Amino acid sequence: MKKLLFSAVCAVVLGHAHTAMAQTTWKLATGYRAESFHTQNILQFGRDVDMATRGQLVIQVYPNNTLAKLADIGAAVQQGKAEAGETIMTSMVKDIPLAGADSIPFVVSSYKDAQRLWKLQRPGIEKHFTERGMKLLYAVPWPPQGLHSNKPVRGLADFKGTQMRTYNQTTLRIAEMLGAKPVDVAMVDVGKALSEGRMDNMITSALTGVENKVWGPIKYYYEINAWFPKNVVFVNSKAFDALKPERRAQVLKAAQEAEARGWQASQALATSATEELRANGVKIERIPPDLDQEIKRMGEKFSREWIRSVGNEANDIFVPYYMPQ
Repeated sequence: MKKLLFSAVCAVVLGHAHTAMAQTTWKLATGYRAESFHTQNILQFGRDVDMATRGQLVIQVYPNNTLAKLADIGAAVQQGKAEAGETIMTSMVKDIPLAGADSIPFVVSSYKDAQRLWKLQRPGIEKHFTERGMKLLYAVPWPPQGLHSNKPVRGLADFKGTQMRTYNQTTLRIAEMLGAKPVDVAMVDVGKALSEGRMDNMITSALTGVENKVWGPIKYYYEINAWFPKNVVFVNSKAFDALKPERRAQVLKAAQEAEARGWQASQALATSATEELRANGVKIERIPPDLDQEIKRMGEKFSREWIRSVGNEANDIFVPYYMPQ
């Protein structure tokens, strides 16, 4: 009952004066909270579509796993159980290995780099979506992953023997390459692990640091921008193709605007979260140039290994990405 009420509330958020004459309704599933900037961007996307189509297409947003669990949203849209959905791109790596470019560390160092990588990655992702009966609408990154530490970091030697939080294969490999001791800690347990001294450092966003109030145990935050994981929004191809050409164009225009707006919101959130860390006593620093070069070399190694594992289409991303600008 609560889920039904919550979903109804989300539908009301997208309410309009043309509901009675609406011809088509899409259900859009996301695993993220309604308060998330990603979900807020989707809600605005829905309002824009509603306005452009004069109520002929209504997008009902179902956040927080209320329609489908995050890991199942891709399959739900593919099977037509939901017309549209949003998920983090790396959750699709098993079926679409090319999506793994998002989780290769130390390759991008700015939002500009991340946009360039996405421009190169997008054609391949669109191709794989099409093969699975889905159409990509847009993608928006989370704030970049930075380094939180209880001690200053000046070189690779400063990681030796420290306890580094890990939560997937990428972070586990990073810890091993840095000579740190991997400590598997769920996000909900980060605060407790820090207070108990079970963690010395971790790579995650400034936003995550703020949400977990890491100040106190964490003294330093380094804006290394290790990687920019993206959420992707997509629609079932049959549902999209069933629209009139004019409606399809309106949806794509609203999606293009949502992507631009989402990237701006992500960057603003990264800045405000970093400032909140600073306001709570965390020192915000850049890593020394020598260490920066070291981790960039690690990124090149990660990307070479990933290209070997994915195959030739991975070259379409990283060969042009690494070419001189």
